[in-house]
Parts: sequence; C-alpha cells; structure tokens
Amino acid sequence: MGAVVSCVQGLFRTIGNAIMAVVSGIGNILHAIINGIVSFLGILVSFFTCGYCGSRRRGGTRTHTTSTRRSRI
Repeated sequence: MGAVVSCVQGLFRTIGNAIMAVVSGIGNILHAIINGIVSFLGILVSFFTCGYCGSRRRGGTRTHTTSTRRSRI
C-alpha cells in the first residue's frame, strides 16, 4: 500500500513540476516581450527629443555665447 501512495505522490509531483515549468516559460516570454517594448519606446522617446537614433548626447546641451568688443577711439 505504501508503494502505491508513493507512486501517486510522485505522479502528482511530476505533473505539478510540469505545470510550473509551463507557467515559468510563459512568464519569461512575457517578460522578454515587455522588455522589448520598453526598449523600443525608449528609442522612440530619445529620437523624438533630439537624441538621434543610436547615439545619445553626452554631457548635456551645449550653449554658444558670443561677445562683442567695443573699442574707444
């Protein structure tokens, strides 16, 4: 009788592990898809905010100042 119970427990444990593997696989696939969408949206935001595709500005924006010199005559 103990062997039958042990066999049934093993069967249910195996079925449970298989179901958990499927659920984990689905979760990993969804995680990869969401990360791809977030990366794509990050690229779009960077492009539309003058970051240009593939390269981001380093060191912030540059300011250009001009000065004029007056001399006394």
